[in-house]
Amino acid sequence: MLTPHPYLTTRSHGFLPSPVRDVWEASMRPGVISLAGGNPDLTLAPLEWLADASARLIRDRGHEVLQYGAGNGSGGLRESIVELMAAEHVHADAAGIQVTAGSQMALDIVTKLLCEQGDTILVEDPTYVGALGVFGGAGLRVEHVPMDADGLVPEALRERIRHLAGEGRRPRMLYTIPNFQNPRGVTLAESRRPAIVEICREAGIPIVEDNPYGMLAFEPRRLTSLHELDPEHVVYLGSFSKVLAPGLRVGWAAAPGWMRRPLQLASESTVICPSPLSQALAADYVAHHDFRGIIANAAAVYRERATALRQALVPLLPAGSELTEPTGGFFTWLTLPEGWTTHALLDAAIDEHVVFVPGASFCAPGEGARELRLAFSFETPERLAEGARRLGLAFERTAASVAA
Repeated sequence: MLTPHPYLTTRSHGFLPSPVRDVWEASMRPGVISLAGGNPDLTLAPLEWLADASARLIRDRGHEVLQYGAGNGSGGLRESIVELMAAEHVHADAAGIQVTAGSQMALDIVTKLLCEQGDTILVEDPTYVGALGVFGGAGLRVEHVPMDADGLVPEALRERIRHLAGEGRRPRMLYTIPNFQNPRGVTLAESRRPAIVEICREAGIPIVEDNPYGMLAFEPRRLTSLHELDPEHVVYLGSFSKVLAPGLRVGWAAAPGWMRRPLQLASESTVICPSPLSQALAADYVAHHDFRGIIANAAAVYRERATALRQALVPLLPAGSELTEPTGGFFTWLTLPEGWTTHALLDAAIDEHVVFVPGASFCAPGEGARELRLAFSFETPERLAEGARRLGLAFERTAASVAA
């Protein structure tokens, strides 16, 4: 553990290392199969078109796309984002879209606008580790709310708010990933969505709805956005990272009217403006390319991979294990029987040349010791099956220490 430097603030100690980065070195070894990182497969992206479009944009509009741009993003991209959201049946106004350098930046600045250091916020248990890094760096007190196979539990949310009120603590926001959640892969049930929104509205708690995976459903389905249910109390975060390319770093926030100007000023103070070249590429993708077809094809590929991993892994699981069955997105979540620890399993898995992310990084302190996240988005079905086989060998090796 690093010794804190006297020049650094207390807040600087709250930033958390990425658990994916923690296993990065092991995942880069020759022959290792990585079930750790939630990376899109860029062979499914229109790379040739992106190459041609980049050259054309620089050649024809270089004086524009390589110059500073508007602080809230280009009008063309904001209109394209409205169209992209409409494909998920989410209505938005281009004037309410703030373009950011990825949705991680959007989460960071929204958090700064809603929370003071020391404030309490609510998150799912488990939740996206990148969000925990933002909240830790902001000096916030994070309260985890239980989930089940149908997502965030409304009764548990109401009870946690009531308990905190008894302590004189009103949460400043709820952060949630309702669709194909990272890391559990579960989706918030339709019947629970109005209840979640109503509970938070009654308590005066704004909701930050993070939706990077929503278009990657394995079967066509309509998932009601929390933002759609209450656009004045829900901030919606979106991203091109999972449906085009993360290297473009294009995300956005669809904000209520009362947040729009502060959001733009906060963004400008951070990056001055999002990359005009990346914005132009993303706008072209929506306006002049079959983005729906490309995304639907990618979702079909990810479904095949999720099935391949599950079919290969389930017969090898220790008795008493539980594996979520996602209906979209990139992840599944494995809970091992009592007495097991994923950190011990990880050591055995690395020896077998396969890696995953231990669950404790996503959970409340002291929780998640026997849980792990498995990503199926990047590897082929054949390599996923082989990764499952190697995990099976790691299970066998770890079982001996559990029995002892």
